[in-house]
Amino acid sequence: MENRSTKFSNLFLIFVFVIMYLPLGYLIFYSFNSGGNMNTFESFTLDHYLAVFSDKRLINIVLNTLILALLSSLIASVIGTLGAISIYYTKNKKIRKRILSLNSVLMVLPDIMMGASFLILFSMLIKIPMGFLSVLLAHIAFSIPIVVLMILPRLYALNEDMIRAAEDLGANDMTILNKIILPNIASGIFAGFFMALTYSLDDFAVTFFVTGSGFSTLSIEIYSRVRTGISLEINALSALMFAISLIMVVIYYMIERREAKKYEQGL
Repeated sequence: MENRSTKFSNLFLIFVFVIMYLPLGYLIFYSFNSGGNMNTFESFTLDHYLAVFSDKRLINIVLNTLILALLSSLIASVIGTLGAISIYYTKNKKIRKRILSLNSVLMVLPDIMMGASFLILFSMLIKIPMGFLSVLLAHIAFSIPIVVLMILPRLYALNEDMIRAAEDLGANDMTILNKIILPNIASGIFAGFFMALTYSLDDFAVTFFVTGSGFSTLSIEIYSRVRTGISLEINALSALMFAISLIMVVIYYMIERREAKKYEQGL
């Protein structure tokens, strides 16, 4: 009975992955099509990839997207790390639970509501011109809760005896932070950074509300081009973005494996 349920679970899992990745494989497959549509595959070509790299406007948008994602993830990682440490050291349990609840609300809040809120905030209340700055602030804001949630489990796994021993030896707060806390939660910081980077690269809804006419991200550009008609250049661009995302996942997995090995060796 147990073997049957295991086989059924494995088959169901395979079915889910096929449903998820089949459209993506279909899209990537036709990115190598010499024809101009996705109806029939004529012959293998790299022309659509060459077209992506020769499109200067698109390259500028890709660079803008990468700069935005890296900068917002870096700032969110710093703020999120300090926020997680502050939550961890909050002595009042009720206040800590309320802060964590507010943090979780930002995680489950629909992107459309968040984007509309940022639009009202930037255009009516603090009157920031729509463009790179408005998108950067929005991406930092929705990335911070992700970083906090990735770091908190590492903080709760800290050995308090090390901190007490450092205090007994006369170490100040900055020394404890730099020598004990940060090295032990480094994997959580890296995980939060990569998750924030992925969310930033992938975001469309929030960016759509807060971007201006003089600034665009890759998701907005793809949406604009798809509205005018399907182009295999979009397929090639999507395939490249998938490859970048896959590389990021592999890097994250390698970091997690290395940290797990260090933990096992420490035990």
